[in-house]
Amino acid sequence: MLTAYPNEEQHTEIQDALHRIAHVDYTKPIIRNASTPVLYEEALKHEPGSAVTSSGALALNSGTKKGRSPSDKRIVYEPSSEDNVWWGPVNIKMSENSFMVNRERAIDYLNTRDRLYVFDGFAGWDPKYRIKVRIVCARAYHALFMKNMLINPTDEELKNFGEPDFTVFNAGEFPANRYTTGMTSTTSVAVNFDRKEMVILGTQYAGEMKKGIFTVMHYLMPKAGVLSLHSSANEGPNGDVSLFFGLSGTGKTTLSADPKRALIGDDEHCWSADGIFNIEAGCYAKCVDLSADTEPEIFNAIRFGSVVENVVYNPHTRVIDFTDTSLTENTRVAYPLTYIPNAKVPAIGNHPKNIILLTCDAFGVLPPVSKLTPAQVSYHFISGYTAKVAGTEDGVTEPTATFSSCFGAPFLVWHPTKYAAMLAEKMKEHSANAWLINTGWNGGAYGTGKRISLKYSRAILNAIHSGELENAEYENYPIFNLAIPKKCSGVPDEVLNPKLSWTGSAESYQETAEKLAKLFVKNFAIYSTKAAKAVIQAGPSI
Repeated sequence: MLTAYPNEEQHTEIQDALHRIAHVDYTKPIIRNASTPVLYEEALKHEPGSAVTSSGALALNSGTKKGRSPSDKRIVYEPSSEDNVWWGPVNIKMSENSFMVNRERAIDYLNTRDRLYVFDGFAGWDPKYRIKVRIVCARAYHALFMKNMLINPTDEELKNFGEPDFTVFNAGEFPANRYTTGMTSTTSVAVNFDRKEMVILGTQYAGEMKKGIFTVMHYLMPKAGVLSLHSSANEGPNGDVSLFFGLSGTGKTTLSADPKRALIGDDEHCWSADGIFNIEAGCYAKCVDLSADTEPEIFNAIRFGSVVENVVYNPHTRVIDFTDTSLTENTRVAYPLTYIPNAKVPAIGNHPKNIILLTCDAFGVLPPVSKLTPAQVSYHFISGYTAKVAGTEDGVTEPTATFSSCFGAPFLVWHPTKYAAMLAEKMKEHSANAWLINTGWNGGAYGTGKRISLKYSRAILNAIHSGELENAEYENYPIFNLAIPKKCSGVPDEVLNPKLSWTGSAESYQETAEKLAKLFVKNFAIYSTKAAKAVIQAGPSI
């Protein structure tokens, strides 16, 4: 029997616990908290298509699913949580009976496997709020992925781990029965807060586990008075912390990776009474078009211990071609946070001094930087705006607005206004500044104007962190009612005001600005019944 335990007593203990909790047939090998080399060997031996790349990372294929399946995510409708969940297209109701059918299907499948992998770890760096998570899976790939993403216990902590606070049964190789009540496909990602379990069927994409635990924390932390956030975070030499919010393509990862500041985390954080802490111990970065020149920290993190998903590599040299998206554009790498040279471990920081909301405005009418009032923070946080540009999808011929509540709607559990109210309260209590930074277009919309230079965006961040913009002179930017600085070191004056930099007619500027403003107002209407009046009034005026 292949095991990864310090002693036989611990082996027997975990085998018995697994059998009791999961009804897994423990007469077969169960490998708990295996080392990285052991998981490499297991994957190479038992998982077709796995390979060691030239840089030492383990390359694997996630099967048919190359990304998350948000339409297949379900939360069980049960008494302990039913009044707290924001039910709708994000959190789709599932009956307890359907969950148990899927759970039984997953357990039956796991019982047929020749070997199972278990990883016990923690979510949350602050010991006061961290939860114990158990992953039960049939692929070494999934175990290694979560070993990278969760906080690894010490030998003593593992010995005394006890019962987990949440268990993930990953039977993703086996499909859900689409005739089960509530199922719409053979994929199911289901969370049961009462049973403290998550069951995965019909998808081997590892990101479902990562985001599943984030969803769990998004529910549990607010119940404990802690704000959970889909954000990156870094810390300056003097201990000043900045939080960065932004959807894909806004520059969240790039701008938070600052060689002059320590990286606390790239994706998931909590803000407690003591400060902030990262939920994870790893990073999950996109690989498309990655290079040592553009993103050296991520590029150099792809080494032994990292898991690269769905990348194309030369079969002889094993060199990865990051430009090849023939398998998927969503190529990914999961690696420990410690693989980033300036990472801060433990990943805990002070109360944030600056809250930065990032957007990529392809309409070209949002300013490169605006200082937000408390009500405006809530409005733009709930809105979670960015834009798609022409040519990215069939039929898209002009900029298209995209809104995602709290910059992470797929992972919210409570209503967005709850997270926004908690954020406003935290900011008020700790006198944090808030900024809206547009990394999109200036001088005109996509196709006419130009993308705001990364050099300018970094200069704006430097001015925020130095305190320059906190003391700058501001003017009102009409329609959006934003306060914009008249000067910022390293940024041309005309760039700071999109109306002045607009290369088209005054009529076309006004028309475009009003068009985007109306989209904001239309989107926010769905939150108006629960949002405070001051927050509703903080949006654009037409």
